[in-house]
Amino acid sequence: MDWDIYKLGAELNSYNYQEVQDGIMAILQKGSNVVLDMTGCKYVSSMGLRVLLYSKKVAMAKELQVYLVGVNSEVKDIMSVTGFDNFFDSFDTMEECMEKVKNL
Repeated sequence: MDWDIYKLGAELNSYNYQEVQDGIMAILQKGSNVVLDMTGCKYVSSMGLRVLLYSKKVAMAKELQVYLVGVNSEVKDIMSVTGFDNFFDSFDTMEECMEKVKNL
């Protein structure tokens, strides 16, 4: 099972959502699972949430996974209020995620 890491910038919003979505889709199209490194991401807009949900939907259709790593407390709150936290496996550190990945 192949895994690729996609590192998000400081924000996932209406200005950069297409670039992020295209990057994630490129990984999924080649048949790899995605680890979204969100350690530097401080803000996710509604458009960013849409990208996350769409990525998860595409991954599931291909029997792939999207894991989140390093989600900060503000973004966790947004995901919790919207129910998005129920759709994703999330890890505090890349090490925790890689431990899970190698055991799959």
